[in-house]
Amino acid sequence: MTTNEHFDKPTGYVVCIDNCDYPASLERHKIYKVVPDEDAAADGDIRVIDEDGEDYLYASERFVPRATE
Repeated sequence: MTTNEHFDKPTGYVVCIDNCDYPASLERHKIYKVVPDEDAAADGDIRVIDEDGEDYLYASERFVPRATE
């Protein structure tokens, strides 16, 4: 299963696993809120609220779904 298969319709929260090239905007192992964006998901991207407090598109491979209890 590839990472993108986890994000058919991303909602809720994700954990950053790769902040390369974005160290000021993303922190590894931090939980980020997802902003639903079907167009972004269709392109393999995910929209999250980053460290600037703004929603921004990133490659979905940088994240994994947050484990649920």
